[in-house]
Amino acid sequence: MILAQVLGTVVSTRKDRGLVGLRLMVTREVDTQLRPAGNFVVAVDAVGAGVDELVLLAAGSSARLTEVSQDKPVDAVIVGIVDSIEIGGRDAYRKSAVGEATPAAPGAPRGA
Repeated sequence: MILAQVLGTVVSTRKDRGLVGLRLMVTREVDTQLRPAGNFVVAVDAVGAGVDELVLLAAGSSARLTEVSQDKPVDAVIVGIVDSIEIGGRDAYRKSAVGEATPAAPGAPRGA
């Protein structure tokens, strides 16, 4: 899976029949410091993610294994919304109570 941030939405009025009704989101891979780390990826949203949220992407043949994307012409799908990331016993990321994506303070102890 790939850690990514949702940047926006894609609207396509003309598309393959298999994509009709699917929500398309622009995402970008990020590192554990939440810095951009990869290319832009258009992914189908299977979980109701919003702009600026940190998400998990499945790509390649795995992207066609969700209920939403099964047997569809899809190469990337959002399969999860990240609540927190812990690295080395410390919080690297926590989703705030109001739903905004905010990195944890550098070196903050878990739960701080």
